[in-house]
Amino acid sequence: MARFRWFTHAVPEGLPVRQVYGFLFASDGRVLIRVDGAKHSLPGGRPELGESTYADILRRETLEEVTSEITDPHYLGYQCVDDGVSPYAQVRMVASLARVHPPAPDPDNGRTYRRLLVHPDDAGDLLNWGTSGHMQATAAAEAAITVLGLPHRGLPAPSYI
Repeated sequence: MARFRWFTHAVPEGLPVRQVYGFLFASDGRVLIRVDGAKHSLPGGRPELGESTYADILRRETLEEVTSEITDPHYLGYQCVDDGVSPYAQVRMVASLARVHPPAPDPDNGRTYRRLLVHPDDAGDLLNWGTSGHMQATAAAEAAITVLGLPHRGLPAPSYI
């Protein structure tokens, strides 16, 4: 069984980054959750050839998966996944939603994902990533306030966009 550990420092040299995901915040302080049937996740995915930064990966994946554009991407940390064979990193970032386009199929798999805006306190439960997920959601909520300057009180109810 794989072990997941959350770190807020840079990814150590030699630890491969296999995925980059983002906590994407609307201007009202809610975070976007990608919905695929009953599964909730963050927008993001694997690096592709020619992408040189985590921000580049997150921008592309956000546009492909949830047809949205982002600004101000900031590194939060990484989750180390130790599968017993070859550990790797899943980078987490925080960014502002700049523009949300109508839903469209993901070019990688043809699925159209629903997009749910939720209070950051609810993100950890919806993602169902255990303690590590709650730690990530907490770090993202703090960064939304301190780095992105977004509100944290009096947020609207969850809604699909």
